[in-house]
Amino acid sequence: MEALIAYSGRRFARPRYYANAHERDEVDIVPVPMAMHDARATGASIDREGFQIVRHRSAVTDFADREEMARVHPAEIEELVRKETGADRVVVSSPGVLRFSERSGRAGSLNNSMPARFAHIDISDSTAAAFAERAAGGKPFARCCHYNVWRAISAPPQDVPLAFCDARTLAAQDLILADAIFDEPDKPEWSFEGLVVAYNPAHRWSFFPDMTVDEAVLFKTNDSDAGRAHHVPHVAFDLAGVPDDAPPRASIEMRAIAFWDR
Repeated sequence: MEALIAYSGRRFARPRYYANAHERDEVDIVPVPMAMHDARATGASIDREGFQIVRHRSAVTDFADREEMARVHPAEIEELVRKETGADRVVVSSPGVLRFSERSGRAGSLNNSMPARFAHIDISDSTAAAFAERAAGGKPFARCCHYNVWRAISAPPQDVPLAFCDARTLAAQDLILADAIFDEPDKPEWSFEGLVVAYNPAHRWSFFPDMTVDEAVLFKTNDSDAGRAHHVPHVAFDLAGVPDDAPPRASIEMRAIAFWDR
């Protein structure tokens, strides 16, 4: 199958994009039809392609309940990442981000709740290093890796699933430094350096169809080990053929930093 991947052109020397006010974005969107592969059929692993699907049943009963999420989910994510990666310690670095497809009428109803509609990598190498040093709390480490744990909390099929680009098909020249700006209402704006992605015909895109709430995709946003998949571009895309009465996609993502002592 094919899907339109929203790449970035090079009209802006330093793109910038906002968590909420997307009308202020300065990103040159260039949609390109690309082959989309079924990662359930082909397989994918965290240190080869940079992403994998895992079975994981959460004890959270309502992912929109911030109190329950804070009480239950970080420890679950720590355990999951440690189990799947063999890390010595894991720090959850996000309270959880809920996102909704536009068809739901809820996209943009919460802070940073719209689907990620252009190919990007959450953090640059310099941002990853700064976040890792802060999370490490002064304790030395031999390797660190930033992970995103993405879960669909709506029933399948997802109308706007998340696609992942095989890290092995990415070239350095495909990446454009950009500013990710967080503009939560009634709070000061803040930002860090991320990356948007330019088109390369070598890219291989995949997704996991028909995800359930008892599954999650674990994918890398930065790994300090040069011998493994480094980072994974990802983007929300419109899945063709989804029935009109299918539930609109709702998802939650958690971010974590894993450390190895040696």
